[in-house]
Amino acid sequence: MAYPQQQDAAPGGAGRRVFFRRRKSCPLTGDSAPKIDYKDMKLLSRFISERGKMLPSRITSVCAKKQRELSRAIKRARNLALLAFVVK
Repeated sequence: MAYPQQQDAAPGGAGRRVFFRRRKSCPLTGDSAPKIDYKDMKLLSRFISERGKMLPSRITSVCAKKQRELSRAIKRARNLALLAFVVK
């Protein structure tokens, strides 16, 4: 695994590697991104855990605007019985 530049903690001291996390891009924005629709169970199931909970955006790397649309679509699908509220 490639590490970024090595920075010294102190002059002449032991070098410590600083890990820079690369920012992930939102999978729902862009030209070829799928449209969020409450009837699209295949898309919505990617953002729901095995227990039926919505995954947070820090895990799925979805931007805030699309996360709101996604949660609205999941809630609509649950109310129309297209998705289960809880998986036992």
